[in-house]
Amino acid sequence: MPADDTARATMDRAVGLLAGRTRCRLSDAWRHLLHMAADQDRGVADVAGGIIALLDTADPVMPADPEFWLRPETGPTLTGPDLMERIAGTERLGNLGWGEWDLVSGEVRWSEQMYRIYERDPALGPLTLRESAALEVSAELPLRAAAVDAFQLGDRIDVTTRVRIGGRGKYLRTVADAVRDATGTPVRITGIVQDVTARELGAQRLAEAERQLAEQRRSLAAEHELAARLQQIILPVPAEPLDLPGLKVAVRYLPASQEDLVGGDWYHAATLGDGSVLLAVGDVAGHGTQAATTMAQLRYSLRALAVTTGDPAALLGHLNQLICDLAGESLTAETTATAIVARFDPSRRRLTWAQAGHPPPLLSRDGRTAPLPRPSGPMLGVVDHARYGTAVLDLAVGDLLLCYTDGLVEHRRGGPDDGLASVIRAVDESVAAAPGRPLTELLSRLRQANPADDTCVLAARPISEETRDLRRYLGRR
Repeated sequence: MPADDTARATMDRAVGLLAGRTRCRLSDAWRHLLHMAADQDRGVADVAGGIIALLDTADPVMPADPEFWLRPETGPTLTGPDLMERIAGTERLGNLGWGEWDLVSGEVRWSEQMYRIYERDPALGPLTLRESAALEVSAELPLRAAAVDAFQLGDRIDVTTRVRIGGRGKYLRTVADAVRDATGTPVRITGIVQDVTARELGAQRLAEAERQLAEQRRSLAAEHELAARLQQIILPVPAEPLDLPGLKVAVRYLPASQEDLVGGDWYHAATLGDGSVLLAVGDVAGHGTQAATTMAQLRYSLRALAVTTGDPAALLGHLNQLICDLAGESLTAETTATAIVARFDPSRRRLTWAQAGHPPPLLSRDGRTAPLPRPSGPMLGVVDHARYGTAVLDLAVGDLLLCYTDGLVEHRRGGPDDGLASVIRAVDESVAAAPGRPLTELLSRLRQANPADDTCVLAARPISEETRDLRRYLGRR
């Protein structure tokens, strides 16, 4: 057997003996073994070997049967220095002690470890009934009373209660039985007391951690539900393409695969008072209620501001200042966002657009696809009083403009540039594979690049007799 396997077998054997002889949990026995090795500055396997030599003997130092500890002393069973030393060693390992109370003579006897558990000077002798009662915690009295009642009926006591010793709380497990006379009256009580404070406190900490985790899950579930409802209310996604002046627009929203990741992706497509069309796509950093709330503020603010101006650069400037002002007024973490805002003039098929740190739109024309050069513009909420540039694009019949959030192109293991190159490559391959209907081929190949993030896609084509219904290109996936 390899050395590592031998050492492991030795440790497992020692832990099993400790758990069986002290009647503690295997995890507690492992903890005792590791503490002993650390205290003695020895290897764990070495200490385990010593434990086996101590406990794995023909003499029943502490058999699994608890009756051993609950029998009255007889003859040579508890005599002999070697055996007494083994018993004392086992008591220390299991952090337990034994005691006996002669109900006829009133004599009480304690083992050495019992005094250590109760932090009592052996010269004072065992605790009196009054001293023992003074250690009890009032909340534990009903449990102790129930155990005493069961004991009177002839049952063995096995109860764990909390006491206060030396100003500190301790959890003590008491296992006791009685020797009775012919009438069933107890004449002698024998028992063991084990300090299980570490185990109980560990169980309490585990229970508290589980409670906090459950509360966190409930809180996250409630936040997700609120954010999802908020998103559905403020961001309804049309099932059919929108017919706007000179444009047909289709929108699709792909939620994150994880239910607790409600994002702040949004869009806007509406006719302005002068007959032009305002298009926008944005993405608020983060997830949850805060992201959804900020998304709502941006979308509704854009609608309100569009009444006063249709200039995309000016609109982004106002949205940027809105987020900067909100960050200054809020005690929560700063919020940032990206966005594209475009104004389409149907009379000239001219698109004027601006962007704030957002991925560039893709233009498909004559079977080739490329990102549009981006005008200058920082992310929203980063630079106070930021200024944004604009770019102009004349659209032609057959063109397709694709605006999207970064979930479409941003891979987990790569940056947005890598994802964008992959999308462009897929577009080129689709055009080569199906020149008559490249979009159907393209969207059958494209998938949400980052399932951990929401994705919003807005596609627009100039309207003409040859314009195709975009539902076939942007079908739900």
